[in-house]
Amino acid sequence: MDKLRQASLSTGINEIAIAGGVAANSALRQAILSEAKLKKWKVFLPEPRYTTDNAAMIAITGYLKYLKGDFASGDVAPFARMRL
Repeated sequence: MDKLRQASLSTGINEIAIAGGVAANSALRQAILSEAKLKKWKVFLPEPRYTTDNAAMIAITGYLKYLKGDFASGDVAPFARMRL
C-alpha cells in the first residue's frame, strides 16, 4: 500500500486497477477500497473468480504438455522472448 500511495501521489493518478493473482488477496482488496475512500480514488477490481494466478496457468500448461510427452531436450536454454 505504501508504494501504491506513493505512486498515486507522485503521478497524480487516481484511477487504480488491480488484476491477476494479487487481486484475489482479500486483505489487499479491503485496504485499497478503504484508501480509495480517503484519497477519492476510482478503483477497478475484478470479481475474485476472475483473479487467476499466472503461476497456476503456467503449471497447468506444463502438466498438460507432460501428459502429451511434449518435452524439450536437456541442451535447450530458456529464452523468455522466444516466438512460438
